[in-house]
Amino acid sequence: MPDAERKDMQEKHLLNRAADKEQQPLPGGSNHAGNLSQPRKKLQEAICVLLVELCERFTFFGIVCNMILFCTVKLGYRNYQAAIVNMCFVGTSMLTPVLVGWLAECLVGRIKLVCICMFLHFLGAALLPVVAFPFEDVYIDRRHILHTLTKREQKIVFYFALLTASLGIGGIRAIVCPLSAYSLEDCGPKELLSFFNWFYWLVNLNSAVVFVSISYIQQSVARNLGFLIPFVSMLMAVITIHMVRGEMIYKPKTDSSLLTTFGVILSALKMCCVRYRYFSGGLTNWLDHAKENYGGQYSETQVESTKSLARLFPLFTLQILYRMCIMQIPSGYYLQTMNSSLHFSGFVLPVAAMNVISIVPLLVLVPILECINSNLFSSKDTGCSPTIYIVVGQFSAALSVMVAGFSEIHRKHFPQVEQTLSEEVLLVSSMPCFHLAPQYILLGVAEALVTPSCSLLAFWLVPERMRGISMHFLTLFNGAGCFMGAFFVQTAHAGSQGNWFPHLLHEGKLERFFFFLASLMMVNTLGFWTIAHRYNNLNQEYNSEFRASLPEEKLLKGGKGIKHYGSVLERSPILSPMEKT
Repeated sequence: MPDAERKDMQEKHLLNRAADKEQQPLPGGSNHAGNLSQPRKKLQEAICVLLVELCERFTFFGIVCNMILFCTVKLGYRNYQAAIVNMCFVGTSMLTPVLVGWLAECLVGRIKLVCICMFLHFLGAALLPVVAFPFEDVYIDRRHILHTLTKREQKIVFYFALLTASLGIGGIRAIVCPLSAYSLEDCGPKELLSFFNWFYWLVNLNSAVVFVSISYIQQSVARNLGFLIPFVSMLMAVITIHMVRGEMIYKPKTDSSLLTTFGVILSALKMCCVRYRYFSGGLTNWLDHAKENYGGQYSETQVESTKSLARLFPLFTLQILYRMCIMQIPSGYYLQTMNSSLHFSGFVLPVAAMNVISIVPLLVLVPILECINSNLFSSKDTGCSPTIYIVVGQFSAALSVMVAGFSEIHRKHFPQVEQTLSEEVLLVSSMPCFHLAPQYILLGVAEALVTPSCSLLAFWLVPERMRGISMHFLTLFNGAGCFMGAFFVQTAHAGSQGNWFPHLLHEGKLERFFFFLASLMMVNTLGFWTIAHRYNNLNQEYNSEFRASLPEEKLLKGGKGIKHYGSVLERSPILSPMEKT
């Protein structure tokens, strides 16, 4: 006993000395200065993350905004080919953050991988001017051209640059600027909706500046210097990351894995196929087949997490067709604008500047919606259900595509005139491009209502440990929508022998393409309206519901019940002392 007491006294003495050291101020500083350093560091990291986010978006929109014009005029692509290239690049840029996030989590270190992605993005941004630069415009003298590339070499360099740039974009979005870096764990549904509203508001404000400035530089002033702007923007991002080095690289919690989620789904499907005859009526959910108790390979916790995510799959699936409609802005709508009169008071408008009209509704609606939610609803009330916003937004998208069809018919009634774009003379309709404004506005209203609401549902309606995976799945389905849009354009062009997505719009029937897509979108909207009731309850605590479904939590509840029953026996005045013993 004396030895044990002496040992306890030594441990207490060591603990007291350690506590005294922690309380001592650093040399040359004070406690007050130490307290200020941490908020100042967080502020610096937040500013750097915001700068990198803006630079990355600036680079991305700078590449996208005039890609169709570049592909058709410079590379000689048909309209449908240029639209497919643009949509595939956007889709790849959406999918690569998921791939890079998995690589950072499982195979490669985060710091090493972000350096690789920064190099790839820098390489892609540097190669694009090689393709875009019109070497015929730069002379050693009046007789000799400095350099030239063949069409085949230009296309090879162009596709390689797009691939490396999209991989770099994925690394920046997944590692440097992940959504989890904004510390949203303690936010309620109302605060989350407000965050997503303002987050996408800032993104679209940046894109509006890019569409106006870069598109004008690329098209009117010096179209080849336009691809140098993403290069300069990437340099700013490199400098910003170098300023803080590893301190701004956020490392999220590794509570769940994307591979584990896919593994649970595949294991459940496999067990369903193998043992369907014997266990067809024994389980309430098909994912239960993946549990170890029923012959699967995954624990109760992993399967229950995947079940909470699986209930969002109908929501994600119905976003594919909506994303196909949104992708008409850089494809079908862009072609309509390019084939309309861009002259306004003696000034030639950039084609991509019309995209700003689709951004204006979002920039206007977000402050209005935030004002309504803050003034009409209490802090505990979530306001209007996000599903209402999604239904209205999807209907607005369907209406926009339908209006685009009627606008195309209206555009053909105007006589054709010559118009110069990127030093190329094109035969276009004399209809002013502002006649296309209603379809842009309707699609902008749809984006203002749908995207923040879907992000809120994907983030809030799953347990906390699954929120990152849920946002990854939403990104996957959005990227799938871009690729499905490209496939839809290819199918429409091939099936109609070029009539539904023609190279010369006045000789084809582009309006039929829009009408068919609008009808599909209306069916999609009705489909979501029928299942919207599943996602209405935002006041439910999904973390507690998830924990309550686990066996260990059920045992804990049972233990609390037994303890409570014992306390009742001890304190009950009805029982006699003999009965208590």
